[in-house]
Amino acid sequence: MSDDKNGTNEREDSPSRIRTTSECSYTSDDGASGYTGGRRQRTTSHQFMVASGLTAASPPKFVSLEEIMQAANGMRDMALVHQIVVDKDFKLKRAEPEPNTMQKIIKDTMHKAFWDVLRSELAEDPPVYTQAFGLLEEIKQGLFSVLLPQHTRIKQQISEVLDTDLIKQQAENGTLDFKNYAQYVISVMAKLCAPVRDEKIHELTETVDVIDTFKGILETLDLMQLDMANFTIQMAKPDIIAASVELERKKFADYLAVQYDGLANTRNWLLKYVNTDQTVPDNVEYEKFIKTVVKRAFCQACVDLIDWPQNVEYPESFMLDLDRLADLQTRTYRLTCIASVLLVTISNAGADLQSITEFKQSLKDHICILLQNVKNEKDLNETLPNVAEQVLLDLKEAQRKYELPDMFQAAEANLKQQILDIGKDEHKVKGIVKQRVKDFFLDIIESSTAAPQKVPSGLSALQKELIETAGQFLRIVSHNSTVFCIYYFDIVAAALPKPT
Repeated sequence: MSDDKNGTNEREDSPSRIRTTSECSYTSDDGASGYTGGRRQRTTSHQFMVASGLTAASPPKFVSLEEIMQAANGMRDMALVHQIVVDKDFKLKRAEPEPNTMQKIIKDTMHKAFWDVLRSELAEDPPVYTQAFGLLEEIKQGLFSVLLPQHTRIKQQISEVLDTDLIKQQAENGTLDFKNYAQYVISVMAKLCAPVRDEKIHELTETVDVIDTFKGILETLDLMQLDMANFTIQMAKPDIIAASVELERKKFADYLAVQYDGLANTRNWLLKYVNTDQTVPDNVEYEKFIKTVVKRAFCQACVDLIDWPQNVEYPESFMLDLDRLADLQTRTYRLTCIASVLLVTISNAGADLQSITEFKQSLKDHICILLQNVKNEKDLNETLPNVAEQVLLDLKEAQRKYELPDMFQAAEANLKQQILDIGKDEHKVKGIVKQRVKDFFLDIIESSTAAPQKVPSGLSALQKELIETAGQFLRIVSHNSTVFCIYYFDIVAAALPKPT
């Protein structure tokens, strides 16, 4: 969390609404907002026949569209809570329309029209304050919104200074000093804002044009409201985390109530790592045995999530993490490719260069830049020729810098081809790196720590990136285990022979 300390939620009709870093919007086939766990459902009436539970053994029941939409909306609410829990850097951000879009054009046009009208009204003789009154009232409410409950004296002072009736009287008497009110507002904001906004406040104090001053005031107040919202979330995060497990369980139960066998994918995913023929040892308690089997299977199954086939649906219990898992899969694939290129290059660079840390760091940085947008095998094969050329340039430069003999032309050609071969599906080095990364993640999940003492052999150059990626993966997996352990227990228990 930054040193921001002030801000608040924003009005629904404000030009700069606050949104989450990943707003949720789901639409069912009939156009209604809903959530189907990544699967589209076709419906022909307002009645749905569904069954809940781990199997389809219980009789189906009919539920209304309204019940389904209530469950869907609950999942959307849960998505925000879930995001706050699993994203350690979660912050609200301003919702800005994309450049050159109709929304952006309309917004800019409306804002320009407002300030043009205000400027023309203040330029009249005598000045007209119709727009100005509304602006001052909005600013007053904005100041109130960034106050903490204990700021009663400041709130009273703001109410007295920005008193609407008093300001109107001054306007009628020709004594209203609009710029003086602006300076007062800036002085109050300087006391309330977070240190990160100090530079913006300083710019406002030096702004001469009164319209530009008030434009800057509204923009800064908007940022202060955002600061307060994020500060509030940060302070409430321990409580949110504590309550989120029960909330997610309840909302997921509502979801299962309107889904036919809503854990089918989860069951297939988890039982892949369960020997369904094993029985409970005589000297082990049944419940303890099931928990042990669940933990082992869950950890192994979770590693599959960072190498998930595109044509296979994710487990339903991870429906709120689909984007995060896809991002982790991309990051892991990219790290695997970078490590593979590094290993192939270093192994061909010669003993002298292999021991020079500066060379290896520079090489890694260049490879990371070239592969930063790689997401799949197609991207990789398109990029590897450029990577090979850059690697050879780095090698030649290092050989000159450290006065080492040049590589033979045949050796250069061989290295270039080895780098290009990394794009092949069954490349041995890439396969070894991939498995080491997966084993690394498995060790972290099983030990529940995102900062192990040692990274896999050959991957030390990517230690920082690996630990960062593993840490995010661990947060998702750990929270998921806490929320859905009861379902995983039931799935495994139902698959194993019952003790006699």
